[in-house]
Amino acid sequence: MRLTIAICVLLLTGTPAIAQKSRPHHRAAAPIATPPSTHDCGHNLTLHLSSPDPSQGSLLLLELRSANQPITEIKATWDSREIPFWQEPRADEKSPGVWRALLGVDLELKPETYPLALAAKTESAEEIPCSATIDVKEGTFATESLKVAPNFVEPNPEQLARAEAERQRLRAIFATLTPERLWDGRFHYPLTGVTTGGNFGKRRILNGKPGSPHSGVDFPAPSGTPVYAPQRGRVVLAEPLYFSGNTVILDHGLGLYTFYAHFESISVQPGDLVDTGALLGKVGATGRVTGPHLHWAATVNRARTNPLQLISLLGTIDQ
Repeated sequence: MRLTIAICVLLLTGTPAIAQKSRPHHRAAAPIATPPSTHDCGHNLTLHLSSPDPSQGSLLLLELRSANQPITEIKATWDSREIPFWQEPRADEKSPGVWRALLGVDLELKPETYPLALAAKTESAEEIPCSATIDVKEGTFATESLKVAPNFVEPNPEQLARAEAERQRLRAIFATLTPERLWDGRFHYPLTGVTTGGNFGKRRILNGKPGSPHSGVDFPAPSGTPVYAPQRGRVVLAEPLYFSGNTVILDHGLGLYTFYAHFESISVQPGDLVDTGALLGKVGATGRVTGPHLHWAATVNRARTNPLQLISLLGTIDQ
């Protein structure tokens, strides 16, 4: 099937309901082959990075292990952003304490070296500092020129005002950090039987004018195809938006959000706490599109990242 191209510039910057019924999932994708990096922080503390030199739009898994003394709290910052860690349960008293975090490299972050600063607090209130550097590489993204209707590139004043208001609203959503981790286990593909998607990061020239990079992955699918939650999360938005059409956003906690666009219909409401496999809606062609497809995106600590790496990266660890 020819991949439908979304002519959209996505603006990624209630009453709780009973969790919906899950549906079975297929096996997650194979891990991303990236060289890991380990740093000795002293005090029998080690910091492991899934990759020391990620490219723009990548997702990293950080892991801090303590061999002998329990860690009660971790504070970390990278690129002027807080990086929240979660603690994994210990198998027994002799097993090392493990804390993990997701670090997002924004799609348009300037390629250079960035310091990661971390401080781990022990039961005795001692703070153990640890640092590392992350060398961000320039991503390799295709560029294409498209001819679209003029209002797709130059909205009228009313449309522009609406789009700007929605952009500010989305920025506020993605800047909100829910302190608890809502997801539990591996992430899955949002469409049954679909394991490939494209267009992430693609640069576009619309009617001769540069457009924003494509901040998600497109999955070709007929209108009416069910879209499922790839993991547990809370619905924080479920409504039509100017550019992305009928849109759903899930908050998975700890600064991780997933974004679903161009639905034909929406099956959830803001405030719903949905389980893995819950029906979110159905594929459609609303918003700025040339045909029906699902646009799936992920932001991690306000960084636009490739959502497919949620599947491959988190599938490599025991949770």
